[in-house]
Amino acid sequence: MASIGSTLLLGRESTSLATLRIKSKPFSPPPPGGVSLLQANLRAPSMKGSQTTLNTTVEKQLKLLHDPRDSVHDMVADSFFLGKVEKDSRIFSQNFTIRSYDMGPNHTATVETLMNLLQETALNHLRSIGLLKEGLGSTPEMSARNLIWVLSKVHVAVDHYPTWSDEVRVETWIIPSGRNSLAIEWIISDSWTGETLTRASSMFVMMNKETRKLSEWPKAVKREIEPQYVDRPPLLDKDGSRLPKLDHNKMEYVRTGLTPRWNDLDINQHVNNVKYVAALLESVPISFLESHELSAFTVEYRRECAMDDVVQSLTSFCHETIDQCFHLLRSECGHVVARGRTKWRPKQEKH
Repeated sequence: MASIGSTLLLGRESTSLATLRIKSKPFSPPPPGGVSLLQANLRAPSMKGSQTTLNTTVEKQLKLLHDPRDSVHDMVADSFFLGKVEKDSRIFSQNFTIRSYDMGPNHTATVETLMNLLQETALNHLRSIGLLKEGLGSTPEMSARNLIWVLSKVHVAVDHYPTWSDEVRVETWIIPSGRNSLAIEWIISDSWTGETLTRASSMFVMMNKETRKLSEWPKAVKREIEPQYVDRPPLLDKDGSRLPKLDHNKMEYVRTGLTPRWNDLDINQHVNNVKYVAALLESVPISFLESHELSAFTVEYRRECAMDDVVQSLTSFCHETIDQCFHLLRSECGHVVARGRTKWRPKQEKH
């Protein structure tokens, strides 16, 4: 399991900490056929001739006062973030600007950037409706019982990656999901055109912070959460996100010696859920990453990863299609920490 604000040292350059082992012949790709976690007080500068314009939070708020008709960028602001509750108060949205440090080698926002946006918006949503007592995601009744949310599963589909200085809008809402879990849904879209960029769905369960065991929902917590449910169908097909059992002995690519750092831990004292995704991708061959980009992924979080854990990242390509991979994150003592499936598409040529 991983907490809602749940991170892992994942550096390919650090050969002393991790080694890559290929259990089959090297992969040969087929022939060719920032957001900032907080909407900053200063927006990304836009250059026009020699003039640089900086729009501050204050200027944005003044614009709202003078032009309330702006339906795309009208936001209610506080000292920490810009966000708004939609006409349906159970739906929350927040705008972000992609920064240079949010981009990766593909010249677009990274998967970690997108997932950080999802996490940030979900937490701000809870805070906006008065359900963020302390920690990352604990409601007042949960806090009184020493309970926290942990992420059990996430399913993300990326239609298009934003790039530097793009403004994106993240909308989020809560839907019911089983007896002792809830689902949070997100849409990331282009703030100006409304084009959908990313869709995501997740399932959360409750855990006791001290015993680290899963908990049933107390009735008092249900009374807090249920009024916030939105009557919408899931954005993504749940059946299509089911993962098969994976045999670690049959995985083709293995990267060993991955270890968390102190700064990789969240305030709930375990590794951030976003970093599990990066860990799963550590064993994907570089030659494949150079020619493909991630289009969708599903991750199941099976076990907490703590400071002293050493884990292995394992990857295999699907035999039926080259654009799909299966992944395992496994502790060196044999426990499955997470497993996942990724789908890929060839990178488009830059013109």
